[in-house]
Amino acid sequence: MTQRRTPVEIVRFDHVSLCYPAGIPVFFNLNFSLYEGSFYFLTGASGAGKTSIMKLIYRDLRSSGGTITVFGHDISEINDTQLPKFRQKMGLVFQDCRLLPHLNALDNVALALRIAGMDLKRARAYSKELLHWVGLGDHFDFYPPTLSDGQKQRVGIARAVITRPLVLLADEPTGNVDDKSANKLILLLEELNKIGTTVMVATHNRMLVESFSHQELHLAKGELIVNNAQGNRNKSTYNIRPYSKAV
Repeated sequence: MTQRRTPVEIVRFDHVSLCYPAGIPVFFNLNFSLYEGSFYFLTGASGAGKTSIMKLIYRDLRSSGGTITVFGHDISEINDTQLPKFRQKMGLVFQDCRLLPHLNALDNVALALRIAGMDLKRARAYSKELLHWVGLGDHFDFYPPTLSDGQKQRVGIARAVITRPLVLLADEPTGNVDDKSANKLILLLEELNKIGTTVMVATHNRMLVESFSHQELHLAKGELIVNNAQGNRNKSTYNIRPYSKAV
C-alpha cells in the first residue's frame, strides 16, 4: 500500500498581526498555512486585508507581531540584500499589471530572466513560448499602451511564471476584465498549479470563486472563514480582530 506523502508547508502565519501606522488593526493573531501544489482563493470585501496578506508573504510589509515562515525561513531575518533572491522563488501578478511601457510584450516577459542573469537571446526564446501559452503569440512587438486590460494581465501572468516560481500570488488579477476573460485567466493559473506551483488568488468576484473548486480563505468582520473545495464552510480559529477594536 502506497503511503501518502505529508504535504509540504510553503507559507505559515503564526499569530500574525498587522496594524496601520495610526494603530488601526488590519488583523490580529492570524494563523494559517499554504501547502505545496495547492490552489487558494483569498476573498473578502475591499479593505479586508487581502493585499496586506500578500504583501506580508513577499515581504513588502512587515508584520506588527507574530512569525511568518516562507520556504522554511522566518522572513523577518531576511535582510534587504537577500530580498531579491528570496522573491525570485515567487511570481507576482498585480491588478495594475505594472508592465514597463517602454518595453514591448516580449521584453516585459523576458525581464525577469534578464534580471536573473540569462542572456537576451535565450530570455526572449523562453518569453515567446510563454506568450504563446497565454494566447498572445502574435503580440510580441506590442507595447503596453496598445494592449487591452485582459491582454496586459496575460502578459503579467507570463512574466510572473517564466521563472517557474514555487509560489504565485495574484492580487485581483481579474478586477479589470470581463467574466469570460477572468475565467480564462484562472484557467491559465490552474495550468501552472498542475505542474506544482502553489497559487493564491485574491479576489472579490464571488461568481469566479464559485466556478472553480479550490479552497477559499475568506476575510470578513474580523474572522477568517475557510471554505473547502466542496463548499463546506468552517469557521477558523484564526481569530482576526474586528477592525473597530483597538489593538
